[in-house]
Amino acid sequence: AVARFETDTPVNMSTAGKVIKCKAAVLWEANKPFSIEEVEVAPPKEHEVRIKIMATGICRSDDHVVTGTMVSPFPVILGHEAAGVVESVGQGVTSVKPGDKVIPLFIPQCGECKSCLNTKGNMCSKTDLGARGLMSDGTTRFTCKGKAIYHFLGTSTFTEYTVVHETAVAKIDSAAPLEKVCLIGCGFSTGYGAALQTAKVEPGSTCAVFGLGGVGLSAVMGCKAAGAARIIAVDINKDKFAKAKQLGATDCINPQDFKKPIHEVLMEMTGGGVDYSFEVIGRTDTMTAALACCQCNYGVSVIVGVPPAAQKITLDPMLLFTGRSWKGSVFGGWKSKDAVPKLVADYMKKTFVLDPLITHTLPWTKINEGFDLLRTGK
Repeated sequence: AVARFETDTPVNMSTAGKVIKCKAAVLWEANKPFSIEEVEVAPPKEHEVRIKIMATGICRSDDHVVTGTMVSPFPVILGHEAAGVVESVGQGVTSVKPGDKVIPLFIPQCGECKSCLNTKGNMCSKTDLGARGLMSDGTTRFTCKGKAIYHFLGTSTFTEYTVVHETAVAKIDSAAPLEKVCLIGCGFSTGYGAALQTAKVEPGSTCAVFGLGGVGLSAVMGCKAAGAARIIAVDINKDKFAKAKQLGATDCINPQDFKKPIHEVLMEMTGGGVDYSFEVIGRTDTMTAALACCQCNYGVSVIVGVPPAAQKITLDPMLLFTGRSWKGSVFGGWKSKDAVPKLVADYMKKTFVLDPLITHTLPWTKINEGFDLLRTGK
């Protein structure tokens, strides 16, 4: 689901340097609904950018914070998959200016840390996956009812205005439809890149994708774009199968239809295992099944779903000794600031589609309804 913000109010540049009062969806504590509150958003400090959010996707990772499987301090403004317009910039910002269309980046690109400097890396050390919930100076830009509100993944997009670091924002094509390309801020790029960038799926290969939410469907699209000959989609919700086939899946299977473990079913279907498998759910049992279903000697399995906090995996090391590779993928392996504008340009050239990934478009004040749709598999 994508939440759309009212777009009839033009970005008012006269707010530069001032505190903006606006509406935001605040999560005061875990396992509670979002509360639409008036918040104060401070002006951007040095090397920071204040953005008017125009559209934000609802991602399972946000829900992981609500349910406690992903740790975050409270109260917090969640959201990390969005697109908007720059309202004002802090001192020293050179890469964007007021009026630019942008996508906030939950994986920044500072260009200076080890991961940024390595051609194989993309997980910038400035990312807040450790959930500190603060800007680089150790403070927050949000207050509500006199209380400081924490940031989420350096983006916090469930608000009319947010503040991000300059390393965490990418300028995009001014003609791009923001209510579609917001998905390039997380879900689409994460799944598509897991296939193309992390696994480097080869033409003619066989793939299995576990989990057919927005990210899983994007992984299916990535496998297809890479030329995979067979793409087996795995989900316990058969309502997802039609769309998976539309986007490139050749087979769709429900583990509940079989007596034997799903990895054995896949091994039999493929005569010894798939070349590439993707776990796009965030469950330890499916991570192990995805590893076990790939070819014992040269199969590659990629963990794309966020692992649940405090859970461990026990596995037979023989699974890896025979030659399988087990990898993780954050934001599809893309270097964010470099890749996001290019992915938006590819979308504008119709290299890939985003419309099938958007099931509902809601006014953002109905964000709790959007999360209900997510939780019920709709």
